[in-house]
Amino acid sequence: MLNIRKGGHRELERYYPLMEIDFDSEELVGKLAIHRGMMNGSVELLIVTDDETGMDAAYALMLTKSLYGYVDMKYMGVMPWFRGKGLGIQTMRLINKYYADTQGILAEITEFDDPDPDRLRKLKKFFHRFGYEEIPCDCTIRGVRDNVYLKPIKGTADIAPIIHRVLPDFYTRFLPDAAVWRMLEIKRE
Repeated sequence: MLNIRKGGHRELERYYPLMEIDFDSEELVGKLAIHRGMMNGSVELLIVTDDETGMDAAYALMLTKSLYGYVDMKYMGVMPWFRGKGLGIQTMRLINKYYADTQGILAEITEFDDPDPDRLRKLKKFFHRFGYEEIPCDCTIRGVRDNVYLKPIKGTADIAPIIHRVLPDFYTRFLPDAAVWRMLEIKRE
């Protein structure tokens, strides 16, 4: 059985090197900014633990403070020793349950170069499996297309008209404005 809990600053120090391996450096938010976000409550590091082994099995970095009531899954990863065993599926179920009182959960899939040419297709299929719908949006992270998905929970699935406000709202809560606009670009439809 898996359990999910909120991690702290010490866990971020342990997990950040793994994030550096799992995610492109261009999309990775700096560790100090994440610490700042954790301190002001706009970022949560979730840790998934396997009760049977007592080992950490997965993690997710969530952007949680928003005027709009949504949360944003910035990063999610399964520990290398648990990969290929269905823990991503179980982790998504736990995250969906953990944030069941929100308007919905956003997820960003950025199209950075990857050695696996099917990675993007697999990720999109994975998110669709859990009820995530692609939000039409002309958004880039450091010039690379950012596909935005939403799992509506209590809110509407039609947030495309306001996505240009929703995404920056998350980032400006823990990054300086100039850093947000160097990293994120959203063209209004």
